[in-house]
Formats: sequence, C-alpha cells, structure tokens
Amino acid sequence: MSSLKVLMSLQNRNVLITGASGGLGFVMADTLAELGADLILVDRLETNLAEIACSLREKWGVLVCYYHCDLEQHGQRIVLMDLIKKKHPNLNILINNAAFVGSSSLQGWAVPFEQQSVDTWRRAMEVNLTAPFHLCQGLFPLLRSSPNSTIINIGSIYGEYGPDWELYSETGMGNPAAYSVSKGGLLQLTRWLATTLAPHVRVNAISPGGILRDQPDVFVNRYVRRTPLGRMGSEDDLRGAIAYLASDLSEYVSGQVIPVDGGWGVW
Repeated sequence: MSSLKVLMSLQNRNVLITGASGGLGFVMADTLAELGADLILVDRLETNLAEIACSLREKWGVLVCYYHCDLEQHGQRIVLMDLIKKKHPNLNILINNAAFVGSSSLQGWAVPFEQQSVDTWRRAMEVNLTAPFHLCQGLFPLLRSSPNSTIINIGSIYGEYGPDWELYSETGMGNPAAYSVSKGGLLQLTRWLATTLAPHVRVNAISPGGILRDQPDVFVNRYVRRTPLGRMGSEDDLRGAIAYLASDLSEYVSGQVIPVDGGWGVW
C-alpha cells in the first residue's frame, strides 16, 4: 500500500501545459512543479513564458522548457508536436488548458446571438476543441509508452449549463455560444477519449466556475448571490483538483468531470 506522499509525488514525470502563461496555466504549473514534475510550457509568442519558466526553475528546482505556439494554427501545432516527440519522448501528462475566450471588443463575440459571427465561432472551435483533439491524437504514442500517463482537459461550467442572462444585464459582458459549445464538446471528448485510450492513458476534465478577474461589481454581486459558497473562484481553487488528477491519487479515475465551481451546478 502506497502512502499519500508517494501517491502525490510527480518526480520524474513530464507535464505539458498549454496556455501556461495565463492565470490558470501558471497556477497549474506552479502546483505540479511543487510536486516534483518537470514542465513543458506552451503559449503564444507574445506571452512571458521565458520569465515564468525562469521563476519556476528557481522556486522548485525542476526542469522547465517552453515553446511558443499559436494553437489556432494547424501548422504551428504540427511543429510543436514534432518538437515534443524529439525532445520530450517521455511525456506523462498533457493538460489542455489554452482557451479562446475573446473579449468585448472582438467582432461577433460578446454580442447578441443574432450578431455572433461564424468566423469567430470557427476560431473558438479551433482553439478550444480542435487543438485539444489534435494534441491528444498526436501525442498519444508518447503517453501510451510512458508510465502513469494522463490527459486533463480544462472545461467550464458553461460547457455543462446554459447561461443565466440576468448576470450579464447592463454589464457590457457576454456569453458567446461558441465558447459554451466548444467547452461542452471538450467535456464529451474527455469521455470519448477515456474509453478509447484506456487502459494506457487516463483522461479527465476539470470544470471551473467563474473566476474573479476585475468584472463589474454588479456582475460579481449577482454571481456571488447565485453561488452556494458565496464567492467567485480564484486560480488557487484549482490547485487541489489538478494535483489530484495529475498524480496517482486518482490512478483509478478516468472519464470524469470534476466541477470546481463553489456549488454552482447543484441548483
């Protein structure tokens, strides 16, 4: 029987995290490095991956590599996977965290349904759903040949539930169909892969609730009132779930979606 300390250890395991420079990506990297994992960080060219990699090396004494890749671009994904195969053949953990979240200024995004554009829909689908499929498919041979391998997809409560439009009234914020549908597809891809890649690779997902990030006060107050635990989430709230799914604490868990949403989904 293994101790909890042994089950939690990620020593000698290699983790690839997409969207690693974002709030969630950084917290995941920091958490898994604390458990001993070596890191492969991936994000777009304009992000501060070099600075993040340096800080994590100094803080935890683990190996940290980074690669720039725009996951919206098929060709760049091919180049990334070729690099991983050549330089990191012993890949144990893949975390599909990168997401197309848009902004209120993006044309055809945070607008009424009738104005949401097909072009923006396609962009969200490419990053949020096609890219994870592509990476899982392309890197499966590495995961299959490595011990204790697992894939973790980062979904959203809006991949499971419809939006409560009262939250958004007079806030300038939106809830695009493309984001919700792409995240819903990612959760179903998780279940599909869990049976398809078994018994070689476990596949699970985390479904975060709303994270406090300078939203308008009126939105925050409405969201808090609707959440059983009485607050919006923070990036740190994901630490326990990512440590659990990445480590052998969850070695008999696959095909599951773990909500980290303050109880949002129980209503």
